Amino acid sequence: MSPSTFTTPPPKLQDAKISFPAPTILLINLNRPDALNCISIPGHYELQALYSWFDTEPSLRVAILTGEGRAFCAGADLKEWHEANKPHAPASTQERVIPASGFGALSRRGGKKPVICAVNGVCFGGGTEMIINADIVIAERHAVFGLPEVKIGVVALAGALTRLVRTVGRQRAMEMALTGRTVPAEEAREWGLVNKVVEKGESVNEAIKIAEAIALTSPDSMIVTREGIKMGWEGIGAEEGTRLLMENWYGRMDKGENMREGVASFVEKRKPNYVPSKL
Repeated sequence: MSPSTFTTPPPKLQDAKISFPAPTILLINLNRPDALNCISIPGHYELQALYSWFDTEPSLRVAILTGEGRAFCAGADLKEWHEANKPHAPASTQERVIPASGFGALSRRGGKKPVICAVNGVCFGGGTEMIINADIVIAERHAVFGLPEVKIGVVALAGALTRLVRTVGRQRAMEMALTGRTVPAEEAREWGLVNKVVEKGESVNEAIKIAEAIALTSPDSMIVTREGIKMGWEGIGAEEGTRLLMENWYGRMDKGENMREGVASFVEKRKPNYVPSKL
């Protein structure tokens, strides 16, 4: 797809590249393979701009994040951090604030549309923080996960610690975060961090299959359904979450074209012809 296909062009990227395996799917490749796809401070803001564009671009439905080379993402750029913290480092290099959306603009992202992580290898530190808050995670069999921050005197502060316990439970979260040990893909799947484990080189293909299945659904229904799950994930009670969905989302959805089209297609026994969401 060319930029002219979109209502606005995608942002320019230095440390990542994008492609479109289907008209509705955005594929993001972290592209610092020599640095194991560690993300620098400018890289976080590049990705934040990209996800913001993705959420507002009507034709796109699902994003997939993966990495070039043998790593998905090995975390923060520690060389950058080390240089910034030298005694006589310029003040301009000492500002290390990442966006509110977190590490890689994903570890604390709310967003409107789903992101699937296709983990193709090493996934440490911020890489693991990103997958913990992703919507779906596909991992290759040789992939490994970890939060090794405690081993080097830092802390995983991009949202992983409080979210990890909701997925894997207190004891597993404590073991993973306090020891910093490596968790293989199959164990991560057993713990609930990973949806599916596939063979080497197949994570993106599997993610595309799932993204295509999501893209067949009503774009309005997908956005509101995801919002409901996010509310539960963030600790909103079942009754309160349902009330918020009804008051803030359902009325707009009920008046939209896609709900009418979905019901009509079912009654008429045909495939639905959905339009981009206006929610």
